[in-house]
Amino acid sequence: MNVTMLNEQPSLLKSVALLPPRLSLGATMIQHGVAKLKKDSLEQNAGMFEQLGIKPGKPWVLATGITELVAGVSSILGIATRFTALSVIVTQAVAIAKVHAKNGFDVTKGGYEFNVALIAIALGTLMRGPGRLSLHSALEQRVKRKELRRFRLFPKQRRGSVLLDALG
Repeated sequence: MNVTMLNEQPSLLKSVALLPPRLSLGATMIQHGVAKLKKDSLEQNAGMFEQLGIKPGKPWVLATGITELVAGVSSILGIATRFTALSVIVTQAVAIAKVHAKNGFDVTKGGYEFNVALIAIALGTLMRGPGRLSLHSALEQRVKRKELRRFRLFPKQRRGSVLLDALG
């Protein structure tokens, strides 16, 4: 019997395995961000933020909504995923600390179960990056081809690919 583990599969299969968590995180964060940025819910969320001690509420709701929206789009496209994964971790940690911790783990009781799942997906993205099926990978291949054509072989000469590596 020939059993093949995921880590023994071609790198394309590994990249395909990164898509579902990246896409689900992106869709969830877009929904959360858009919901906060709607005109009627902006005022409601601003009041809630102020009740939680996050003042002034409106600018913080705008910042959170924009952060979640950008994180979602970045996650789906697969560009700057490490930076946006950090933003997801921070926003969800604040949500747990300020809103959900007092309710316990169970999501049906207002707990932090879902927030922990989002943090876990973001941590996976932070550690692994977006994979080959991403805008990041396409840009990286283009930059590296250009660097090789110009014989830029030393790290100081490869600023473009170093920046892309840092953004993930």
